[in-house]
Amino acid sequence: MAVIDQHVTWRKVEDRLDHETDPVLRRNLELLLRHMQAEATLDLDTVMSTVSERAIYQNFVPGGAFGPVGKAAVRGFYEDFAASGAQKLQLDIDRLVVDRDCILTEGVMRIAYPGRTLQARGIAVDEVDADYLFETRMAVVWPIDEHGLFIGEDTYSVGDGFAGIEGRKLDPSEIITCRPAGV
Repeated sequence: MAVIDQHVTWRKVEDRLDHETDPVLRRNLELLLRHMQAEATLDLDTVMSTVSERAIYQNFVPGGAFGPVGKAAVRGFYEDFAASGAQKLQLDIDRLVVDRDCILTEGVMRIAYPGRTLQARGIAVDEVDADYLFETRMAVVWPIDEHGLFIGEDTYSVGDGFAGIEGRKLDPSEIITCRPAGV
């Protein structure tokens, strides 16, 4: 059984699109769907086409917030994300709130972190070629500007998904990834 299935990330968004009739809310949901699917396949040009020049990404943690400011810095964030190999993720959304200027997604975030990436972070793993399960509850606030682009991705997490990660090795069969179109 899959522990991570990238398709789960946008399932709730597709379900909402099936019955949403408001054109602005549909536009916002379609933006989120395009962003999520492009992120899963590391299509950085498409990801960046959903992001405003004024983007500010913030990861709120105890003691403060951090993240890239400006579109160029956000692109650098995604380039680092791609290089880390941590794109095998699933946000199992159980709450989706959409309005004209913002989207909220909330659920359990699971990420298959490569052993090499964890080792580079100073976490000892027994197999650098294996993936290890990061898991936390996460809410993401997606503010949208007047041009219909994301001006932020503000994340709030509960718990430390890295605590004990070295003991949560994943079997490759537990990860279902999304393939880019044409592959």
